[in-house]
Amino acid sequence: MKLLSAVALVSTLTSTSAFAPSSFGGSKSSTQLEARKPFISGNWKLNPQTKDEAVALASDIASKITADSPDADVALFVPYVFIEAAMGSVGDKLQVGAEGVCPEIKGAFTGAVSTSMLNSVGVKWALAGHSERRVIFGETDEYINGQCLKLIEQGMSVMLCIGESESEYDQNLAGAVCAVQLKKGLAGISKEEMSRVAIAYEPVWAIGTGKVATPETAQNVHEKCRAILADMYDQETADATRILYGGSVSPESVDELMSQPDIDGALVGGASLDSEKFGRIINFQV
Repeated sequence: MKLLSAVALVSTLTSTSAFAPSSFGGSKSSTQLEARKPFISGNWKLNPQTKDEAVALASDIASKITADSPDADVALFVPYVFIEAAMGSVGDKLQVGAEGVCPEIKGAFTGAVSTSMLNSVGVKWALAGHSERRVIFGETDEYINGQCLKLIEQGMSVMLCIGESESEYDQNLAGAVCAVQLKKGLAGISKEEMSRVAIAYEPVWAIGTGKVATPETAQNVHEKCRAILADMYDQETADATRILYGGSVSPESVDELMSQPDIDGALVGGASLDSEKFGRIINFQV
């Protein structure tokens, strides 16, 4: 866990520790020295293909969380049609969230799912801004901001995904791209509401490609993101916000990634479809 010291908080803008939420959607008093609780999450995307497969996979993953597992929050973001079945198969071992949401509550929006619909079946977390939604489905920063605002308004929590393309990375624009996506995505969200926000940094060039940013590269961008949050809000808020890494995270890469001071968890794609691999990621070692 990433521990906060009073000296570090006062002495450096990029303190790697935090007053942190201790559980999904909750927060600790700012008078208490806390640690950012690790957050390991899986994004199933357009998988698996049947309800029975989804139930079996969710159940197998839940079984990997034991008394010996790290003290971490765990979540699965799954297709809408599998949410309730997955919830029923995991008990209270982990959260089941949605892969996205419509920023509208009701009306003529064929195929959309609202925050109130998700909330009514017990969903507390949803993704917003995943690169596949930005690139394939054309979701803009303004649309993504609408998703974030509606989730917060509904009393739910959001994981905002940000990240640069390979060409942007090669041009040393990772920090600039993340700054724009953070500032636009979080527009209108108050300091107090940030306790219900997590950030997932996912370099687009690493998603589903097998390429993984080196731990040092990922740490560098996470540190920049925390500095951006400090500029947007204040240092305390930046230190409290969990920033996850995503992009071909595997059992082989997770330990070193989680050892970095500003990497607070992982948003896992392909490996979350394999209970053995994802179980090892949940049970990371630092």
